[in-house]
Amino acid sequence: MMGLMPYDETPAPTQAPPQPQTPNRSSAGSSAARLPAPRLPGPVDGGGPAPWLLRLIAVGLVLAALNLRPAITSLGALLEEVREGLHMSGSVAGVLTSVPPLCFAVFGVMAPRLARRFGAGTVVCAGMAAIAAGLVIRPYIGSTAGFLAASALALMGIAVSNILMPVIVKRWFPDRVGTMTGLYSMALALGTALAAAVTVPLTGALGGNWQSGLAVWAVLAALAVLPWIVLVRDRTPAPGQREAPRPRRGSGSASASGTASASGGASGSASALGTASSSGSASGSAQGSGPASVPASASGTASGSPSASGSADARPAEAPALRITRSRTAWGLACFFGLQATAAYITMGWMPQIFRDAGVPAGTAGVLLAVTMAMGVPLAFVIPRVAGRLRQQGPIVVVLGLCGLIGYTGLYLAPAAGAWAWALLLGVANCAFPLALTMIGMRSRTGAGVVRLSAFAQSTGYLLSIPGPLLVGVLYQHSGGWGLPIALMAGLMIPQMVAGVLAGRDRTIEDEC
Repeated sequence: MMGLMPYDETPAPTQAPPQPQTPNRSSAGSSAARLPAPRLPGPVDGGGPAPWLLRLIAVGLVLAALNLRPAITSLGALLEEVREGLHMSGSVAGVLTSVPPLCFAVFGVMAPRLARRFGAGTVVCAGMAAIAAGLVIRPYIGSTAGFLAASALALMGIAVSNILMPVIVKRWFPDRVGTMTGLYSMALALGTALAAAVTVPLTGALGGNWQSGLAVWAVLAALAVLPWIVLVRDRTPAPGQREAPRPRRGSGSASASGTASASGGASGSASALGTASSSGSASGSAQGSGPASVPASASGTASGSPSASGSADARPAEAPALRITRSRTAWGLACFFGLQATAAYITMGWMPQIFRDAGVPAGTAGVLLAVTMAMGVPLAFVIPRVAGRLRQQGPIVVVLGLCGLIGYTGLYLAPAAGAWAWALLLGVANCAFPLALTMIGMRSRTGAGVVRLSAFAQSTGYLLSIPGPLLVGVLYQHSGGWGLPIALMAGLMIPQMVAGVLAGRDRTIEDEC
């Protein structure tokens, strides 16, 4: 859809010859009267969506983004109470903290296909309902298996919603993609930090019952359902939808939407990381690197437009997607993405427990996690812009990796004494995520190549990140302390830096495939 805008100025000259047949109208009036359907994309264009509807969609985006991480970070803040209440071992708790990346990889594949069949707004509405149901059920189900199943239900809603929000932004705000993406990315970071910071105090205010402290976040998810119900019932076409039938873009649009659709669910799961924040970072870096915002838009075209499936076969001669496995840069990006995701999910799942075992009060441990997560708000806008101005991003990779090494070393030597410093350093290290998205946008010369690279790097990376939190739980249980788990976390920073330097070289996958 992003590629449609330059073509919107061409229909006037191509339709000029028929004008003499209607001499009783002015040329401007004739053009406007004869071409009501293909209006320029925009939030308000005469026949476009009403302003109140666009405002409601913006509210829906913000509310949805606020719900994309509390299911994870609220659990991290109360993990000790949950383990005691459900009699979980450290290994089982490790399985629990590995569920998010697993669900993102598995359920994310379904999102593009569901959106083509039911519509992106309908799927997001169902996703918010699934989050609310999962969050209200899991604390009261009374068994570890039931807790895992209800968590998976909530994470399924998170996965599909996470992927489709960039699609909705592109379709309803085609001329404000960067602004709206930044808005919901900040809301996502806010929801992440808020759940980490206030879950423990909320639990105390609700009587000290951990079930209530976890279930209360279902209220926020239920509120997020309301604006999407209105959107599902409203039949006003999105600005981007009116552009789909244009025959002039037959070959061009096939390139973008076809490739994205050919990626199938892989492109969809690629966006799952928090892809709201991911897309936000990519869009934020667009001024510096240009192509970084392509994955969201291309995937959005494929999964959001009903015609995407039809155009998916428009370029049968295109190279098979598996050819990307020949690229060292692609593999470097996949490993870098997977290792940074491993660190992020270990941090969200286990960092409060590390501080609590060191004698830090539970409420303070939650605030420390919130500080770590909140570091991503400003740096997600700064790092992509700096990276976009550099030919090689290896130096940034090394700086972020060193911050992680220092933070983990501090956690090992003096977890309580320097808790705030370690939380800040690990927050900086976690900003490898927006850097990875920026590099994905810079490592291909074409939009279709960026879509393929995004699908490969992110879906492969999510799969690579699944064992990390589980292994930390196993080591914690069998070693009886945090020495070995923290050593593992610090050790993973070395291959992360190596993979990031490899991925940050000034070359493209087209040079290697």
